[in-house]
Amino acid sequence: MVNHRGSSLMKNVSTNKSIYRRQSPRAIALYIFLLFALSIFFFVFNAGNIEEEQFNPISVQITDEELWDPPSSRGLRPCAHRTLKYIGSHGSDRYLTVNCNGGLNQMRTGISDMVAVAHIMNATLVIPKLDKQSFWQDSSAFSDIFDELHFIATLQQDVKIVKELPKELEHVPQARKHFTSWSSMGYYKEMTQLWNEYQVIHVVKSDSRLANNDLPLDIQRLRCRAVYHALRFSVPIENLGKELVDRLRTQSGKYIALHLRYEKDMLAFTGCTSGLTGAESEELRIMRENTKHWRVKDINPTDQRKGGFCPLTPKEVGIFLRATGYPPSTLIYVASGEIYGGDARLSELKSYFPNLVFKETLATEEELNAFANHATQSAALDYIVSLESDVFVPSYSGNMAQAIEGHRRFLGHRKTISPDRKGLVKLFDELERGKIRISTFSELVWQMHKNRKGAPRKRKGPSPGAKGKERFRTEESFYENPYHECICSPKGV
Repeated sequence: MVNHRGSSLMKNVSTNKSIYRRQSPRAIALYIFLLFALSIFFFVFNAGNIEEEQFNPISVQITDEELWDPPSSRGLRPCAHRTLKYIGSHGSDRYLTVNCNGGLNQMRTGISDMVAVAHIMNATLVIPKLDKQSFWQDSSAFSDIFDELHFIATLQQDVKIVKELPKELEHVPQARKHFTSWSSMGYYKEMTQLWNEYQVIHVVKSDSRLANNDLPLDIQRLRCRAVYHALRFSVPIENLGKELVDRLRTQSGKYIALHLRYEKDMLAFTGCTSGLTGAESEELRIMRENTKHWRVKDINPTDQRKGGFCPLTPKEVGIFLRATGYPPSTLIYVASGEIYGGDARLSELKSYFPNLVFKETLATEEELNAFANHATQSAALDYIVSLESDVFVPSYSGNMAQAIEGHRRFLGHRKTISPDRKGLVKLFDELERGKIRISTFSELVWQMHKNRKGAPRKRKGPSPGAKGKERFRTEESFYENPYHECICSPKGV
């Protein structure tokens, strides 16, 4: 029996070998082709499932109202009016001259602070000089960016403002002051002693010269009148900005304004290199080392990212917005400077949201020529489009993000989604490692951000354990959230 089975087995093997030898090269080629086609089919099928899950990520039904409607303002309203106790400062023969530093939004908040300081010190404010020396290298004057006459007229009951220092005072000795950051009302009352020796005080820097909290109500509201009412952009900027908004509305009705803070200077400043090539990382390191006030010892890109101190990458923004429920057809206006990595890096965002637009694609070349080589004026266009958007999303909580969020809160708590970067980084990494599915990721993102959409809330205090100047530095900016002084209930003062 054993021999019989062995004989049968050998016969079968011999037969199979004979059949295999009889197969033609054409049959073998066809067999290989069919195997290859079958593999492609399974790959496409599975890729389709991944794409379907990725682009329909949230399991709960999200309505248009949830995506686009602003949060409830709970009956709150803007209130930058003067109280009955307010006494305006009508100026004197004492003058405050100011050199503004920084970009558009640092200048806006700095000018507003200086309006309040001039009021406190009973000084006549000379129209501030704008920063022409720093990174932005913008030669714009005050009147190129802001409506100068409107600024003076709007604040005439608060502070006397003049265009130029009187000729007879141009060469008199001046007190050149670096006013202490985040200073109180009492500090500036003490500074009035300078008037005993000087008729002109020159302020070298304007940003963050006033405390965020514990200032008199009328001083806080004066800051709001200055930044939200008086600092209107110049007519050419206002006109083109509103035209861009109209064109966006014509295209889609609703749109998201994304402040994509992924420029070379921001990445160098923060030391963030996630997703960059080795050459790009080295370029940013050299740039940071060569910029004196950007140097940070032993900066660790991984720790920066995990701590939530890095701007979201274009790819991360795309994943985040899809996870919050916005469909691929959503119109997104990208407010930013030149994105580091150019089109290649933007394509990572565009793969999630193909309908991206920029001011360069909305406006004609002729319309933008007037603002060429003027980064601050160009940023003002982005400011207007972002302010008027249905939803505003900043990828980083820098000066522009804070300024626009505060302005939108003042105007009635327009929807602003503030990404929790620290929380998101953890989820991004888990998603990348396959520890969670995209649907789970989306549920977690949705829950994480349900209370980060611009609803009314109190201004945040200092970081726990912060002391001295660090305490003031870590407080939430007054201009990021002017509640409660400039946002009142219907029965507010």
